Amino acid sequence: MAVISKKIPAPDRVALRTALLSVSDKAGVVDLARALAEKGVRLLSTGGTHKALSDAGFDVTDVSEVTGFPEIMDGRVKTLHPTVHGGLLAIRDDAEHVEAMKAHGIGAIDLAVINLYPFEEVRAKGGDYPTTVENIDIGGPAMIRASAKNHAYVTIVTDPADYPALLEELADGSTSYAFRQRMAAKAYARTAAYDAAISNWFADALDIPMPRHRVLGGVLKEAMRYGENPHQKAGFYVTGENRPGVASATLLQGKQLSYNNINDTDAAFELVAEFLPENGPACAIIKHANPCGVATGRTLKEAYARALACDPVSAFGGIIALNTVLDGETAEEIVKLFTEVIIAPDADEKARAVIAGKPNLRLLVTGALPDPRVPGLSAKTVSGGLLVQSRDNGMVEDLELKVVTKRAPTAQELEDMKFAFKVAKHVKSNAVVYAKDGQTAGIGAGQMSRVDSARIAGLKAEEAAKAMGLAEPLTRGSAVASEAFLPFADGLLSAIAAGATAVIQPGGSMRDAEVIAAADEAGVAMVFTGMRHFRH
Repeated sequence: MAVISKKIPAPDRVALRTALLSVSDKAGVVDLARALAEKGVRLLSTGGTHKALSDAGFDVTDVSEVTGFPEIMDGRVKTLHPTVHGGLLAIRDDAEHVEAMKAHGIGAIDLAVINLYPFEEVRAKGGDYPTTVENIDIGGPAMIRASAKNHAYVTIVTDPADYPALLEELADGSTSYAFRQRMAAKAYARTAAYDAAISNWFADALDIPMPRHRVLGGVLKEAMRYGENPHQKAGFYVTGENRPGVASATLLQGKQLSYNNINDTDAAFELVAEFLPENGPACAIIKHANPCGVATGRTLKEAYARALACDPVSAFGGIIALNTVLDGETAEEIVKLFTEVIIAPDADEKARAVIAGKPNLRLLVTGALPDPRVPGLSAKTVSGGLLVQSRDNGMVEDLELKVVTKRAPTAQELEDMKFAFKVAKHVKSNAVVYAKDGQTAGIGAGQMSRVDSARIAGLKAEEAAKAMGLAEPLTRGSAVASEAFLPFADGLLSAIAAGATAVIQPGGSMRDAEVIAAADEAGVAMVFTGMRHFRH
C-alpha cells in the first residue's frame, strides 16, 4: 500500500454521509441511489442526473442549492464552484481546512459518482466539429481529479461496473482506504484516457500529424492469461476506433483469445480486407502474423482451398480470415484442418452449426470489413519511448505503375502483380511473394536477405506442388512482388529461377539499372510502384 503524508494519516474506514452523483451514463444510477438512500446518505446531484433521480422519487438536492448559484451557459457551468471543490478537497483532520469549511459554509462530500460526457462515442460516430467540442467535459474531470487526489477521505467512482463493489464495501456504511486507493487510480486513468482522446482528435482535426505530446489511451477489454509467452502478463485494451476488426468483433463461440491469437487475427483480417467482396470471395490464412496462403475464388470454398494449397503444412493451427459471409460448405472444409480462429464479417446459420461441432474453434464476426484506405495510427514501444506512425493505407490500385523493362506485362501478369503486391504489404520484411491467377504460389517472409526470401518462397511452392500432386510449382509463369526495392540483381535472378515472368517492386535502388538489365536479358516484365511496404 502506498504511504500518504505522515502529517495527515488516512483513516482506514470513512463513513459516507453525503454523495454527489453526476453521470452521463445513467445505467445503474437509480439502483445505486436507492442503496445509498437506504443507508441514510444525503444525495446531491446535477442536471439530467438530478431529474432522473427526482423522477424516480428520491429526495435529492440540486447542486445549485448548495452553491447558491444557478446552472448557467447550457450546463457548462454548474459544479465549478468552491462549495463543491472545497467539499471534495478538504482534509478532514486539518484544523485550518475545517475552519475554512465552517467559515464558508462548505459541507464535506464523501462519495463522488461521476462519469463523463460521451466524447469518445461522439467522435467514433463521426460527430461534426461543434458537436464534438460540446461533448468535451470540463466539470466532470475537475471533480474526478479533486476526489481522487483526496482519496484519503473521499471515494470516487467513475465506472458503473464498479457500483456492485461499492455497495459491497458499504455494508457498514463506510469504505476502506484500499478501496478508495483503487478507485482513485482508476479515476486518474479514466481522465488520462479521456484527455488522450480529445488531444488526438484535435491533432486529426487540425492535421497535426506529430503533435508535441502524443498520448494513447485504451480501456481494458479483457485481462489475458499471459502474453506472447507464459511468463509475460498481458491485457487487451481497446481504443474505441470505429474500425471493424478483432477489437470490436463478436466471439460467437470458442474459448478466450490469447495474446498471440489477437495479434495474428488482426493481421489476417487487415490483409483480407484488401480484397473487396464485390470483386469476389477471398481468404487469407495467417501463421505468426505472416500469411501462408491468400487467394480469391469464384466461391468462398474455392478461395479457401486455393489459399490452403499455397502452404498446407504451415496452415495447421493458423488463423483464417474471410472477406465475406462464411457459408456452410466453406465451414465444412475449414473444420477438416485444425484451426485456431476464423474471422469474417458474418457467418450463416449452417456455418455456425458446423463450427459448433468444434467447440475449441473460435469464430469471430465483425459486421463489416475495415477500409484499407482509412487513415489511422499504429504504435509500438521501444525502451524509453513510443514509435508512432500513420497506418500504411497505400493501395496498389491508387499508384501509377511504371513499366521499366523492354517488355510490358500482359494483362494477366499485371493482375497477378497487383495481387502479389497487396499480399506483400502484409508480409514481414524482407518479403517476396509469388502469385498466379489470384492465388499466392509462394511466400518468403522475415529474412535478413531478400535473396533468401525469394529462395524460401520458391521452395515452399515446390513443396506445395508435391503435396498437391502437380507437375510443376505454381511459381512457373507467376508474378513476383518485393515489398521494397531489389538492391541487387541476385534477388531477381532467384525469382526468375523459380519461374516468375513478371516482377513488381518499388524501385529506387542505386542499382536499378543493373536489375532492369537483368530483367531485360531474361525477357521478364518489370514495373515500379514508387511505394514500399516495409513491415517489421
